[in-house]
Amino acid sequence: MTDPTYQFTRAITRRPGQSVIDGLRAEDIGTPDLGNMLEAHAAYVTALQSTGAKVIELEPLEAFPDALFVEDTALCLPKGAVLMRPGAPSRRGEVAEMKPALRDCFEDLREVTGPGHIEGGDILVTGREILVGRSDRTDAAGVGQLTEIVADWGYAVREVITPPGVLHFKTDCSLLDAETILSTRRLDASGCFEGYRVLHVPEGEEAAANAIRFNDPVIMAAGFPRTAEMLDRAGFRVVEIDNRESAKLDGGMSCLSLRF
Repeated sequence: MTDPTYQFTRAITRRPGQSVIDGLRAEDIGTPDLGNMLEAHAAYVTALQSTGAKVIELEPLEAFPDALFVEDTALCLPKGAVLMRPGAPSRRGEVAEMKPALRDCFEDLREVTGPGHIEGGDILVTGREILVGRSDRTDAAGVGQLTEIVADWGYAVREVITPPGVLHFKTDCSLLDAETILSTRRLDASGCFEGYRVLHVPEGEEAAANAIRFNDPVIMAAGFPRTAEMLDRAGFRVVEIDNRESAKLDGGMSCLSLRF
């Protein structure tokens, strides 16, 4: 029996463009190097393809420096996809650019129209519900509209709160299987994962919490050996990807693809 929470046949990614150096960032820790970023992005695509999935690679969008972080533009579910409404005004045009690719893949394509806003980085789909974190990029109105849309497909949404200073809900967590979540201690302390099996990233490796389970492997950022060892011990196959350049723009493993 397949598990729709982590078993996928397709993914959409977008290569970074020259304008990526102007991408949004909460804190300036350096300018991304496009060459290194393209190399890491290619490794990421290869990791997805290695599972047998088809990867649709979209061209860079120079008008939108953050467009490589495609996850924020949509939520893809087995019964359809929902176009988001990003909280960062400079990113709202990315949604229209993603729409044709999703229309090719989904018969039922719906849209969050506002006035609220919501980004895919705040949405975690588990085996029993859709968790949506309120953050600086996702507000109550956006959560409310998404709740109405996905209820039609039989999904329940639960709103949770993202810790202060954390960009997206999934900055601090990821799904390992239908009932297992990788999380920072600060996020789990809120009680939002009660009833789930939670694995905590080791202290000092909080940035490793944003990973993706994509078919068999867990794809995570390289450079966090204790987290990788913990996941290996827990029975997961780990693939590590250099995320140093994307991290300068607050990006992680989940941000770089739409998976369905």
